[in-house]
Amino acid sequence: MSSQGYPGRTRHLPHSDVFSKPTHHMDDNARALLSYEKAKQIGLSYDMTIDDVLSLSPKFWQLHNDPVSLLDGAAFTLLAIQFNLCAGTVARYTRRRPELIPLVKDFLRFRKHGQFMLTELGHGLDISNIETTATLLPSGEFLLHSPTPSSAKFMPPTMPAGLPCVAVVFARLMVNGEFRGHRPFVVPLNDGKQMCAGVQSRLLPYRGGANPLPHALTTFTNVRLPRSALLGMLERPTNMHANLMDIIWRVAIGTMALGCVALPLMQCYATIGTMYSLRRVIGSATNPALRTPILTFRTQQAPILAVTANAYVMQAFQRWAVRQFCSASVDCRVRHGVAAIFKAVMVQHSQQGALSVSERCGAQGLFAHNQLTCLHNEMRGIAIAEGDILGLAIRLVNEILLGRYDMPPPADPNSLLARHEAGLLAELREVVRTLPHHRSDEVNRLVLPHCQPAMEAIGHRMAYDAAVAVGVRPCLVDLYVVNVVKLDSAWYAEHAGLGRKAQQEMETLAQDQVLPLLGTLVKEMDVFAYVTAPIVSDDRWAAFVQDLKVFRGNARVDPLEQQRGGRFGVETEMVRSHL
Repeated sequence: MSSQGYPGRTRHLPHSDVFSKPTHHMDDNARALLSYEKAKQIGLSYDMTIDDVLSLSPKFWQLHNDPVSLLDGAAFTLLAIQFNLCAGTVARYTRRRPELIPLVKDFLRFRKHGQFMLTELGHGLDISNIETTATLLPSGEFLLHSPTPSSAKFMPPTMPAGLPCVAVVFARLMVNGEFRGHRPFVVPLNDGKQMCAGVQSRLLPYRGGANPLPHALTTFTNVRLPRSALLGMLERPTNMHANLMDIIWRVAIGTMALGCVALPLMQCYATIGTMYSLRRVIGSATNPALRTPILTFRTQQAPILAVTANAYVMQAFQRWAVRQFCSASVDCRVRHGVAAIFKAVMVQHSQQGALSVSERCGAQGLFAHNQLTCLHNEMRGIAIAEGDILGLAIRLVNEILLGRYDMPPPADPNSLLARHEAGLLAELREVVRTLPHHRSDEVNRLVLPHCQPAMEAIGHRMAYDAAVAVGVRPCLVDLYVVNVVKLDSAWYAEHAGLGRKAQQEMETLAQDQVLPLLGTLVKEMDVFAYVTAPIVSDDRWAAFVQDLKVFRGNARVDPLEQQRGGRFGVETEMVRSHL
């Protein structure tokens, strides 16, 4: 599985000064600034070019598959924004405007920080309604302005972080009082030390659980921009919606690319779960012969085997989906659909793996230094970034139901997962057939709640087809099928003749076949160099404990001594009388 695509460009980073610096006792501000430096080191390791970004070269996809993302999710978020969204958007215009090439190179070499500012506080999924305006002035300049509190750009990290920061800002183009559609503008935000005139960044509290990133609310107050800041034309587009979808094309690429990040996370969960479960034993502390690794128990094996099978199938799915997404012969709407489906299923399986494995690590699974909870929270952000999964599902499934286009058909229509996909879509089509309009209240109540499960069902079938096509070990494919069946157990009992007992027998048989291969499977994943959790070995745990802050002293306390008065001056007897 080490052939997943990343060529080891970042193998040197886990032991470098920047990445090996202990962060558990650093404050959030210091950690956030350190993440900028980590993002730079990762980016430079890939030596990305304008052509890589524009053509979506193998190197581009390798970056998003690199398990270096396990070391710092904030750093990888910064990198994905800078390379794909910011540099990728500007690079598209360099063919007609070669003067922009140095700026793109500055982004790719981390001589400048890059940001991408599309969504607003009041407009997330409804981006067509963003309020930020860019008004053409008689001088030929533009006036960039945030007219209302809800028009604040939410939530790119825009405050100074050492290097000059330039953003791609999306706004409503106004010419002589006429709205001419949305356009991207190149806007300097700060010089690395202070904000530019008219640009205000309000630091939001740090997200809980994830690596800290200085997200912000950013507003513009009559910021003058030169004519060259506009990316695109002044003319009103023939189709406003088509124009908007075209200028934010890098978001669709991000949907696909961020889905790829879930693969090394699943591999990490399998690796940590396996190694911890072998190291953790129960039984006599003095007689090794009476000590048993907890991996002996099926309750411990089950989630680890599940995420392992999912990871191998998802690797095959990823390769197929990337080819589909990059194929110019595929309808653009279908390519968008494949990206949405891919991301949904990758996030779904990654989050399942994070929760189930962390629970089987007991109290150790709660701590960020063991990676599991932190990576789970990073993936929560990915689920929303570059296309909220539920929003993507509602749009895709409704367009399929309306017959506007179809996803690639199943290789085997009689497979369990293909039948499940067809069954869910048939149920929704029957509902829509009886309704007067696809925007009716009945659709809201009867169709929308089922769009995400339907989209995921399409993805499960696609993943199965991809795994079978490339020859993933049959036992892993079988266990993957069982994992998916459990997600909608009732449907398979009702429509596929698989009762509860039959499903349990399928699972037990598949687990029995995968278990003897677990050590080999985890080794082939080849992500251990990026696993920092101290619970995976005795040596790592000892080193971790040695670095913990120690409290010592010579205090003496008599536990039976009666205390008169408490912290708030309340008599002890009075407190006792009210208990």
